[in-house]
Formats: sequence, C-alpha cells, structure tokens
Amino acid sequence: MAQKSGKISQPRRLEAIRRKLLEDDEVSIEVLAGEFGVSGMTIRRDLDVLEYQGDIIRTHGGAAAAKRLTFEFSFRDRQNRNIEQKRRIARLAVKYVRPGEVIMLDTGTTTLAIARRLSDKEKITVITTSLAIVSELQFAAGVETILLGGFLRKASPDLHGPLTEQNVELFRTDVAFMGADAVDSIGNTYTDDLRVANLDKKMAANAKKVIVVADSSKFGRAAMCRVLGPGDYDMLITDSAVDKKIAKDLARRKINIVSA
Repeated sequence: MAQKSGKISQPRRLEAIRRKLLEDDEVSIEVLAGEFGVSGMTIRRDLDVLEYQGDIIRTHGGAAAAKRLTFEFSFRDRQNRNIEQKRRIARLAVKYVRPGEVIMLDTGTTTLAIARRLSDKEKITVITTSLAIVSELQFAAGVETILLGGFLRKASPDLHGPLTEQNVELFRTDVAFMGADAVDSIGNTYTDDLRVANLDKKMAANAKKVIVVADSSKFGRAAMCRVLGPGDYDMLITDSAVDKKIAKDLARRKINIVSA
C-alpha cells in the first residue's frame, strides 16, 4: 500500500530502498514512487544520495545494489545476531584487562563488542587486524591502537596474509581475545576461513594469556579449519544459554569455561 508523502522521512526511505535492493536484483523508480507515495523526482533524489554513498548502481529507470551494500548488510546482520549475548560476554571479558596492558583483538563481531567496552579504558594498547575495531577505537583517548597491515579480506572488514602474519610475530601481548566460528564438544575452536587459521594461531602463540570468546550458538559443532586446541587457551567465555551438558563436558576436561 502506498504511503502518503511526508509520513516517511528521507533517511527511512533510503534504508527501505537498501533493504528492498537486497531482496530484488533491481528496483524501478516507478515502483518505489508508488510504494512510498512520493513523486518520481523525489525517488530520483533518493537514488542520487545512495549512488553518491556507493550503495547502488543506477540503471535505466531504476537502480541495482552495489557490492558494498550487500557487504554492509551482511556484516551488520552478523553483528546484530545474538547481540545481547555478545554484550554480556564483552562486559565480562574486559574485567580481565588491566591498565598498561597490551591486548590482541581477533577479528569478529564478539571481539568488536569487546572493543566497544575497551574504549573507556585508560593506558592500554590494542593490536588488531580488524578495520571495524580500529574504527570503534579511533577516538578512544586512553587506547593506543595498532592496525596490522596486510591484504584486505573481501568478505570481512579485516586484513590477512603473509605480511599480517609477519607483523603479528613482532608483538608480545598480555591478553589475546580470540573469536571462533565453532567450538566442538572437547574444546577445539574452528574457523570457516582457511586464510585466517594460521594468523589466529600466531596471535594466540604470542600472548601471555589467551581467552576465547564465543556466544552459545557456536558450541557443539565444528567448522572447516581447526584453530586452537584446549591446551592453547586459558579461558573460554560464553553466555548463560550454552548447553549445560556441553559446559559440563568441557569443565570435566579441565577447560576453564565461564558463562556471562
């Protein structure tokens, strides 16, 4: 049903157009104008904004999604998935950070939640490969942030490759917070991306203390590449929704598992 002009602001229209473009390969000005109850000229101005932002590619009589838009929404979806659990994990994780320490933050949306909690800390150094984490800490006055160089990973806003691995070996950190795409029933951690498996191992190997952070949805399964075994990390932080049997099995194996 068409909506009356003035009932929806331009920012809300832009967001709605972005979402529509994720569902359909292409949209027309005529259809958008009818859906929002505005003129074709108004929709053309909206598309001008989205084109300037790099979200769309203009087509004859309409627009198609640019790769940037698809990537942005994909990352945002991962970031918002189990968001409250990630926040609770982050609140607990930062309690293990002390002033003056050097912290390694693995890439991922749980470590990004930790970065947000670290932004209020004083006199710490954060080393990371994540562009999202660097952006989060850019204006944190008490945090010195080091971005490790390398190749940009196409499916994620972070860096990887031989140069990144070489740079990791230059540093010794007090604590490394490592994410995981999966954690199996005996405590092995996994990633779905072969390109970062070796990098993650080097991050953990160069830290005095290694803390794996993973929300409860990651437990009880494996992924393509094994990264860390139970002996490679000191603590596993998850949320209270983790399967009780899995938690007991891990604790029985002397794995220090803590629920937030």
